[in-house]
Amino acid sequence: VTMIIYRNIMPIRIDLRATRARLLEMFTDVTCNPEIMKNATDAYFSLLQGFILSLDGTTQENKMRFIQNFKWTDTLQGNTPSAQQDAVFELASMAFNVALWYTKFASRLAGKEKYVHIPRLITPAEKGRDLDPRVIDAYIIQCQAEAQEVTIARAIELKHNATLIAALAFETANFYQKADHTLNTLEPECSSKWRKYLQLKQHFYMAYAYCYHGQTLLASDKCGEAIRSLQEAEKCYSRAEGLCKEYRQTKGPGTTAKPSEQLFFLKLGSLIKNTLEKCQRENGFIYFHKVPAEAPQLELKASYGLAEPVPFELPPLSEQCTAEVYATFDLTKGAKNDKAKPKEEEVKPVKEPDLKPQKDTGCVIS
Repeated sequence: VTMIIYRNIMPIRIDLRATRARLLEMFTDVTCNPEIMKNATDAYFSLLQGFILSLDGTTQENKMRFIQNFKWTDTLQGNTPSAQQDAVFELASMAFNVALWYTKFASRLAGKEKYVHIPRLITPAEKGRDLDPRVIDAYIIQCQAEAQEVTIARAIELKHNATLIAALAFETANFYQKADHTLNTLEPECSSKWRKYLQLKQHFYMAYAYCYHGQTLLASDKCGEAIRSLQEAEKCYSRAEGLCKEYRQTKGPGTTAKPSEQLFFLKLGSLIKNTLEKCQRENGFIYFHKVPAEAPQLELKASYGLAEPVPFELPPLSEQCTAEVYATFDLTKGAKNDKAKPKEEEVKPVKEPDLKPQKDTGCVIS
């Protein structure tokens, strides 16, 4: 019986360790692309599911689910790891990090699949950890906002009409505001820096919305309203500049971006200034419209161009994980072996690769 167990189980455990190590390597490999990442993810998840799904045709819990302890550090908690002896915890944690890799690569959103498995955790995620629903929600919303940033930059480059750009910018600003509000119940020491970033992006895209809405109003011969809209754009842009300074000075986990130094940010300041001056000149020579005291209410809705998440699906169960193999697995033998193992090493944080943009478009994904 021992030889059968060894022959059937050991290859799966060896392959599981190898595919996990391979997937972790991909997080820091600058040559990794979405196809390579998908292959590495599928290879590991197809085997890991053999420790989660029922393999004996019953509704009972997989007896291999709780045999291995997994440790992960978290985005907002520094190098202090959280640990659970649960393969579902490993699946959700690894999926979270795969999703983060995709956001860094800026190719697709891959966040919502985690919700299928998080409710199954025996031990609920601690507050402020990566699997805290507030943290996950904030990341998903921020992903959508950053995907739309690319859409806005493309729309400006292709000289789409000002109405569409204003609507896209307005909805992007709302995404950032929603992400910020999602984090408002987290402890300030771990969320303040992130929230400052979300707030500066919200005001930046509100400035874009008011600027392009002003262009739409001017094209409709509503020069007074256009001036007021551009004045509001100036206020929002000034607030975004102030928040950039506060963001750099706020202590917290993660690297510090420099959005105020990006070409995309700087161009908007010049655009607002020049467009406002143009409106004021034309109002002085042609229109003679009164400038309203109140800023226009933005009720803009983009008709197209909105970013949509790409559904994330787990790969099929590995062919190695069969009912026959499952039946030969001896939990008591595994427990004895685990006791003989030396103490696990400290969890070391994974250093992110410095992924440079392919083109100098002035648009940077955080």
